[in-house]
Amino acid sequence: MTRPEHRSEKEAAETADDREILNRWRLVLGKYADSQISFSGNEVNFMEMEEVLDFLYSREYGEEQEVRNRAGGREGSHITVPKWLTQMKRLFPKETAEIMERHALDKYQMTELLTDPEVLGRLEPNRELLKTILGLKHMMRGEVLSMARDIVRKVAAELAEKLRQDIRRSFLGRLDKTMSSPVPSARNLDIKKTIRENLENYDAEHRQLMLKRVFFHARVKKYHQWRVILCVDESGSMLDSVIHSAIMAGIFAKMPMLDTKLVIFDTQVVDLSGYVEDAVETLMSVQLGGGTDIGGALGYCESLIDNPHRTMVVLVSDLYEGGGLGRLYAVCKTIIESGARLVALTALDLEANPNYNKNVAAALAQMGASVGAMTPGKLADFMGKVMQ
Repeated sequence: MTRPEHRSEKEAAETADDREILNRWRLVLGKYADSQISFSGNEVNFMEMEEVLDFLYSREYGEEQEVRNRAGGREGSHITVPKWLTQMKRLFPKETAEIMERHALDKYQMTELLTDPEVLGRLEPNRELLKTILGLKHMMRGEVLSMARDIVRKVAAELAEKLRQDIRRSFLGRLDKTMSSPVPSARNLDIKKTIRENLENYDAEHRQLMLKRVFFHARVKKYHQWRVILCVDESGSMLDSVIHSAIMAGIFAKMPMLDTKLVIFDTQVVDLSGYVEDAVETLMSVQLGGGTDIGGALGYCESLIDNPHRTMVVLVSDLYEGGGLGRLYAVCKTIIESGARLVALTALDLEANPNYNKNVAAALAQMGASVGAMTPGKLADFMGKVMQ
């Protein structure tokens, strides 16, 4: 008797799986497939999901969609953007909802998401929304602009919190291998000194080293101040790098061994050093797009160099120069020959996926600049080693 019962449970499970697959395909095909394929199970819930998807993705059809609506004799949806957001977050997982929000903003230009206070207040604060706000902030006024600044502040703070500990460790937590510390820490273990000081305790018969005392490296406490000049290309393709540069600059500004300057540029140069501790002011000052005058920006940065041997100029750019390459190469050569360190970062973000002018990058590397894409953590490690 148990065997037929077992088969029945298995068949029921397979039927449920088939229904789920069929329902998913029905959602993919859209409302015009309803005469051929019907939803099964919680039909009301699936109809709501279809309405939410159709509100967004019917834009893909353009004028053809309008004809199909009339030909089908169906009533147009009366869903509004606030209602759409509410339903979307109720019906779909968070990750799916964020993807749909991104499609609405980036692919279908639903700018009302950022110009209606009620709608903006329902969006999930995240890095993608931050990028969209920076691209559309020129459209914002009054309450919407104030809300956008709050979103920028929240996302920037979350990003900074993720980066701060690793960055501070890169500068404050370097090992001083000339000094020992009484504080035991596996990470700071001085293996060479521990072995050397315990060699007299070596047991030849059992071939074991008996450790009577373990030594640890001290952490660096003393420092000499360096000036770091972050020179950031604000062209649209560099948006991720702009965000991380602004946040890095804010972290650097709070570190006693660094005197941080922040310069952003397109064809004009803007010195934001006075706002460097406030990532929100920095990011809201960015004007994405326009041309690119890297040589002019680096020329300005050169004027900020007081002590070349304790100065690092970090250029964050895709190296697509809008001005003459001759001037760019000349100012880079001057900076390097002065004794300052020049670092050209073709990307500065969590993925560090660059798209850059490889010929210019090769030329700068041949001059003696450090060239490459880095994550913020890698940049901090690199700077810590240079300044050691």
